[in-house]
Amino acid sequence: MKGLCLLGVLLLAEGVLHTAAKQFRDVMSHGRSSSHVRSHKKLHGWSPDQNQWNEKLYPFWEKGDPRWNDCWRGGKVVARLTSDSPALVGSNVTFAVNLQFPRCQKEDNDSNIVYDRICRNDSSDFSNEYVYNWTEWIDDCGWEICTSNNTHNVFPDGRPFPHHPGWRRRNFVYLFHTAGQYYQKTGGSSAIVSINTTNITLGKQMMVVSVYRRGHRTYVPVATASGIYVVTDQIPLYVNLSQKNDRNASDSVFIKDSPITFDVKIHDPSHYLNNSAISYEWDYGDGSGSFISNSPISTHTYTLQGNFSLNLTVQATIPVPCEPATPTPPLPTSPGATTQNSTSTANKTELTTPAITTKPPSNLDSPTSTGVMEDTPDGGCHIYRYGHYKTTISIVEGILQVNVIQMTSVQMTVAQGENSLVDFVVTCQGSLPTDACTIVSDPTCQVSQNVVCDPVEVTDQCLLTIRRAFNEPGTYCVNITLGDDTSQALASALISVNGAPGSSSRTVEGVLITSGFLVAFLIFVTLLLHKRYKEYKPIERSAEQVENREGLNVYFNNVKAVLFPGNNERDPLLKTKPGIV
Repeated sequence: MKGLCLLGVLLLAEGVLHTAAKQFRDVMSHGRSSSHVRSHKKLHGWSPDQNQWNEKLYPFWEKGDPRWNDCWRGGKVVARLTSDSPALVGSNVTFAVNLQFPRCQKEDNDSNIVYDRICRNDSSDFSNEYVYNWTEWIDDCGWEICTSNNTHNVFPDGRPFPHHPGWRRRNFVYLFHTAGQYYQKTGGSSAIVSINTTNITLGKQMMVVSVYRRGHRTYVPVATASGIYVVTDQIPLYVNLSQKNDRNASDSVFIKDSPITFDVKIHDPSHYLNNSAISYEWDYGDGSGSFISNSPISTHTYTLQGNFSLNLTVQATIPVPCEPATPTPPLPTSPGATTQNSTSTANKTELTTPAITTKPPSNLDSPTSTGVMEDTPDGGCHIYRYGHYKTTISIVEGILQVNVIQMTSVQMTVAQGENSLVDFVVTCQGSLPTDACTIVSDPTCQVSQNVVCDPVEVTDQCLLTIRRAFNEPGTYCVNITLGDDTSQALASALISVNGAPGSSSRTVEGVLITSGFLVAFLIFVTLLLHKRYKEYKPIERSAEQVENREGLNVYFNNVKAVLFPGNNERDPLLKTKPGIV
């Protein structure tokens, strides 16, 4: 009788101890609801969080525990957790943890933590070179000796550290936890881990990481971090829209009668789709119909103004291993079923072939089955995944082209000094400009010497005369841009100015003269000259200012938006551009 009572007491004590032992789910939840209430599929290389946690070797502190204040010398360590989420189901998602040490501390080549004396200031007092000299701690400890010492080479679940040549430089233990499972590894001040998402539930998931440092008798917690990652069955993608002469692509406003380039970027950092056949179906929303291509880049020109809804559907045909075939059970037969069984040989074949494939919908606009498996002619199998993109863009009138049609030198009076004045007569196609800029550069068109921008007023016809002053003879690259709220176009010319040396001042001023024609319908046509007053006087064709071309040799070459391709033409300043010939 006494033996039975003693056995009962022992069993009860064992149950109490088992209940009191912490599990990984208790430690890694950090106050969140335990993940064991949900069932999770097995992640390759990960362990279930029901395993016991060695709290004696790896102490666990709740948030707010005062022991956190003394877990690291000289301050607080912060763990930065990042990921390359979102991840398409079946691909890998990668997590990176980087430790940020207190000010003036860093990791040396031996993974010891030392003081960075470069950042030392008057208030710094470094009595020792090391914050933590782990090399000295384990210098007399070979792998065989340290293996028998749990302080050095055992994870919280009791598994030994992996033996590799750099084990002495791995003084931190990283514990990752997600989907009811954990992964543990050693490392230096950073660690990276990747997970295949095939068995992870779609949607938002939580990744938690705890970091421990090496101690004399135990490992000491130094930081925790957590982050949300997303697993989706839709292909993650975005589209970059660009257009020549468009002033700001981010406002979704583009120019009529000018091609827009659509560049699809698929987010696939693990290269899961490298062997997949990918197609792109476009609907530009202007009634032009659907366009299917195998290229991620396409162009389209809108010929009407207005707002248009752009839709893109991407289909990826992904090769996968074939699942074991499950034959379809034969249909019950009866004496009266002879006619039905002989109606079609094709139908009979379909009924007796293993039903492991399903044809995906032919219309890609609204696919509903994103994981359909299908046989391929070569005997393999594949599944379909889809991605979608939708946006609304506005199409407006814009400046399509700028041309310099004439360049002439202007005779100057003695009072005007020795600067050489050149008039550039400029026209444009498309909408009327509201501002004009001239950029004078060196002959290679790479070093900008002077930039002048002014508002302009143009009525019915885009015709401008821009006067520029050159205070020294020589060869210059001149870029002229005309712009409005949504567009900006460029014309370039290379000129050589000959004549007497200019003044010592290297400041060049510019004058804009706008001219246009105002048409009075059914009555008359009146020419209206709009003069702009800047630091120079209005240009007048007086006897003292006659046209003189003897001192000016002009080499003229219209260079369109080649010098300012696509969206980069937002700033009229000329930067590293090729020379004009």
